[in-house]
Amino acid sequence: MRNVFSHLRRLAGALAISVALPGAALAAWPEKPITLIVPWAAGGSTDILARLLSEHLSMALGQPVPVENRSGASGNIGSAFVARSAPDGYTLLVGSMSTHTMNQALFKTMPFDGVKDFTPIAELALVTNTMVINPSVPAKTVAEFIDYAKKNPGAIAYASAGAGSTNHLSAALFEKATGVKMVHVPYRGGAPAVLDTAADRTQLLFSAGTQTLPHVQTGKLRLLAVTESQRSPLLPDVPTVAETVPGYELAVWYGAFGPAGMDPEVVRRLNKEINAVLAKPEVVKKMGDMGVEVRQSTPEQFAATLQRDAAKYDKVVRELGITME
Repeated sequence: MRNVFSHLRRLAGALAISVALPGAALAAWPEKPITLIVPWAAGGSTDILARLLSEHLSMALGQPVPVENRSGASGNIGSAFVARSAPDGYTLLVGSMSTHTMNQALFKTMPFDGVKDFTPIAELALVTNTMVINPSVPAKTVAEFIDYAKKNPGAIAYASAGAGSTNHLSAALFEKATGVKMVHVPYRGGAPAVLDTAADRTQLLFSAGTQTLPHVQTGKLRLLAVTESQRSPLLPDVPTVAETVPGYELAVWYGAFGPAGMDPEVVRRLNKEINAVLAKPEVVKKMGDMGVEVRQSTPEQFAATLQRDAAKYDKVVRELGITME
């Protein structure tokens, strides 16, 4: 009988250890540095946001959180690297609406699925996307611009950072919703598109406030509207395009992702720490000064946004016939 009880005690101990192991493994996370991949070059608003997260997450998690830029192919190279990484919480992505909801329709072949191959962790920010014109265009409102463009077909050239960019999609959606006919002038990046619109080589640009607002402040560009469904708290007096063109919307968000299959407890911990960073006044101010509105979300809320926009923009891009050149 004594041997039976001894065996039972050993069995109970073994069971207790096996039950405790997952919790013990989680409690140990993170045991090494966590890499934040930014799929664009250094210096942009996504990169700046990632480096703010890096600084504060390092303190909160007790491990270095280095930022690594892996740019190219409209964000596909860096995003694919994360999709192929182990889902252990040590390789994360600061991605955007374009990489996860538009590229699938823009590229003939893709190295990842923007929804299925990732774990949504947290929505990070909403970029204030603006509609600006050169002051040579005699319009002070969206309605006046539409009227002028219809009376002068082909007189308006709009700039973009290239075929398939959010600048391009914003303008193509505007053409479809209003019936105006404009000329598309694609550039190799956002900077020359902004500069040529300010110089009146092109007359219209839809672009992030991070790029356009400095030129609005100097009078080289005129701000007509923002493209989100609601007015931006950063620009409360500026109307939305939808106030004139019902149903028009294009919202550009940034989000934190991991590879598909991450431990839900690690995801929740990351979400909690990221939201804490985004609530810090200095982070809110720094990003707000750039025209970027930080956000708060649960993983579930962000997953819903991702799935909704992936379906929406896949349909829109295909209907407009836009492809990457």
